[in-house]
Amino acid sequence: MKHRSLATLLMISAGAVASAAPPASSDPTEKPVTVTPETVKTSPLLTPWTGPYGGVPPFKSVRVDEFSAAFDLAIEQANQDIEAIANNPEPPTFENTLLALETAGETLDRLETVFDVHASNLNVGPIPDIERAVSPKLSAHADSITQNRKLFARIESIHSDVFEKKTVELNDDARRLLDETHKDFIRMGARLSEPDKAKLSQINSRLARLFTDFNQNVLEEEKGHVTWIDDESGLAGLSESAIESMAAAAKEKGGKAAYAVTNTRSSMDPFLTYAENRELREKVWRNFYYRCDNGGQYDNKNIIREILHLRGQRAELLGYPTHAHWRMESTMAAQPEAAMELMMKVWHPAIARVADEVADMQRIADAEASATGTPKITIEPWDYRFYAEKVRKEKYDLDMAEVRPYLQLDKMREAMMYCAERLFDLQFERVSGLPTFHPDVTVYEVTRGGEHVGLFYLDPFAREGKRSGAWMTDYREQSGVGLSTDDRSIPVSTPIVSNNSNFIASSGDGPILISWDDATTLFHEFGHALHGLSSRVRYPSQSGTNVARDFVEFPSQILEHWLSTPDVLSKFATHYETGEPMPADLLEKIQRSAKFNSGFETTEYLACAILDMKLHETDASEIDISQFESEQLAAIGMPSELPMRHRLPHFSHLFSSDAYSAGYYSYLWSDALTADAAEMFEQSDGGYFDETVAGKLRDHVLSVGNTIDPAETYRAFRGRDVDTAALLRKRGFGSAE
Repeated sequence: MKHRSLATLLMISAGAVASAAPPASSDPTEKPVTVTPETVKTSPLLTPWTGPYGGVPPFKSVRVDEFSAAFDLAIEQANQDIEAIANNPEPPTFENTLLALETAGETLDRLETVFDVHASNLNVGPIPDIERAVSPKLSAHADSITQNRKLFARIESIHSDVFEKKTVELNDDARRLLDETHKDFIRMGARLSEPDKAKLSQINSRLARLFTDFNQNVLEEEKGHVTWIDDESGLAGLSESAIESMAAAAKEKGGKAAYAVTNTRSSMDPFLTYAENRELREKVWRNFYYRCDNGGQYDNKNIIREILHLRGQRAELLGYPTHAHWRMESTMAAQPEAAMELMMKVWHPAIARVADEVADMQRIADAEASATGTPKITIEPWDYRFYAEKVRKEKYDLDMAEVRPYLQLDKMREAMMYCAERLFDLQFERVSGLPTFHPDVTVYEVTRGGEHVGLFYLDPFAREGKRSGAWMTDYREQSGVGLSTDDRSIPVSTPIVSNNSNFIASSGDGPILISWDDATTLFHEFGHALHGLSSRVRYPSQSGTNVARDFVEFPSQILEHWLSTPDVLSKFATHYETGEPMPADLLEKIQRSAKFNSGFETTEYLACAILDMKLHETDASEIDISQFESEQLAAIGMPSELPMRHRLPHFSHLFSSDAYSAGYYSYLWSDALTADAAEMFEQSDGGYFDETVAGKLRDHVLSVGNTIDPAETYRAFRGRDVDTAALLRKRGFGSAE
């Protein structure tokens, strides 16, 4: 049971979903074939992956109409694997129980991988209905594992032999796998009575359906709401590349007007930053921030309330005070109070900085009104990005529109791969001939010293049915199962990972230009990919990104720092027309303005994390979601000039799975580690490309997965515990400013 199945039930993974295949067959002229349990047995969905590199996902051979029958068979096979382990007549041992669990249900794991690609990257045609039908079945299967009385008895017996009786010795990795598995089974209800197990399964099944409904509603709202622009006066202030992207989006959306702003962050953000038409900015802002909060078919507020209520019931059934306490038990923070303490430590200086930022913006807006004789305005959320850029120009003589021509998507991809080679000796070479789920996808072989390390799939562009945002997915986790020794130098099964983004493709043949924020996101997700690719562990459930939720963002956030290094910008930030590198004075301005707008960036994120924690410490059975949101934001002093980054009705991190519920704080927790680690690079002889520090990051963080407690992992890397004051220094807050 490579832990896509167990990770789903333990909420270790965000459950990323992806792929683009036609509705039924890759050949539209092919006659329909009736799908039966017999015909689907030989489907590529159920057979081991073939091809080079230990096999690759069979995206080109997928028939969407086979998914439902394939899931029924794969779940049945996985159940048989679990029953064989549980009913093994031999006395329980680590090998015949824990190790057997590591490889049980492999057919289902592969199938889930391929379906997840369809559900995230091309959620069209019958996929939404298939997902609604399959999700409860997967939930029931997950419960059947952790609630299997005989299976848990075997695990408990081995745990007692190792940790209590001490009659059995295991190496450190095996001991941790045993202990973590034992805790997870208990956390998931293994010790409940049979009636309570039945109640838990009902709750989990209902939640699985609600998560799917929530996610589908968000996708529909993003597809359905478009801001159309016919009058070119509405384009004033926008760059040529942004206008080209809006023209391409208009064509893709049906051409009701010449230009379109789609309801995604990658389309909304540049428009709010540069468009001079304030009325259109407000329209775009309202479309985006009121997704699934319009009282219509796709309104998510009732779904949220039911999810929260069920989570509360589940926590009570499992013996926890709240859902937050249940979710956080296995994290670095361990308790909601610890997370809240860190968040509030940052919150107060963040909103104080917002007040300063707004004052600067308001002064410029007032001066403009006086100069033009137009009515004065009060800074509103749809004005923040626009006037922030004017302040940046005034304070640092830096217009980020001047930076964009130097940020070509292909060059930034080269830049992040260059960093991977300099830091970790990883080489990326594009390969052809492997099946992909869409023509936009490119595949790279990753090597070190000529030895194969893994595969990296890159899916950069927005399209119909693709969920918004950016994410990393494991197609296959690294595994050392089968090694005759504890040597981790060469994994038996190499990882296959993907990065997925929503950049807007240009309508022409020229290079695609991206914003500074987009480039930062590109590096962030690549950090997750490197975490998966660098894994060198024996047991797949300990591999790569299968670590504590508030530690998993550390490798991704630390990699963001390399984007702004002079070495990277001077080599890869080249002008798309002239090919000239970014001028030294422009690079210097970027460096000097690194902490600019930190109040906005911190506050819009942190408001989400605080409300997430407050929601999951609340009895939500009767709350009004909109009222709760507004009242709680007012209670913590949320500035009126900016919104939460994700308002509750479309907050997919919290409500499309359990993954980040009571866990959105983890970005801040990980960033405390990131800020401290960045200072280690900065203080070294070699700066951000210091070989010794990079080697420690690889050996003590990226390669060890969940074989070591994350606090110990960080101490091994840094030589001490984290200095959280580095977080305030990084953001320019407090006395460290």
